[in-house]
Amino acid sequence: MTADMTDLEAELRSNGISVESVDVDETVQLVYLTSFPGPTVHHMEMGRALNVFIDLAEDDEWDPAPVEATVLRSDDDVQGTWRAEPEWFAGLLEYRLSEEDFSERVIGTVTNYDVDEQAGEVA
Repeated sequence: MTADMTDLEAELRSNGISVESVDVDETVQLVYLTSFPGPTVHHMEMGRALNVFIDLAEDDEWDPAPVEATVLRSDDDVQGTWRAEPEWFAGLLEYRLSEEDFSERVIGTVTNYDVDEQAGEVA
């Protein structure tokens, strides 16, 4: 990755993502405060965050790596999590995956803590 954490955080913030922390290693660990504190992770907000990574990869400023996001309603209230795999970014950038397919894969990883806890899926 040629963009550093400060650049990544700035890009995310400029796209309306309230970054609490971002750690870039083999996996990008993103924690952000949602603007939509309902029971489920807001898909459009996820899309804004993902577009930052896609744009950076298109501009050769980021080598796709796993992205693991934790979405907070407040400091101690996790709304949910989601992730995106590097091969999904590569597939999208190489036109092997459509934007819809990419989105479906990421949305398929969402865990909504309140909803899934009630269904008995989260310990």
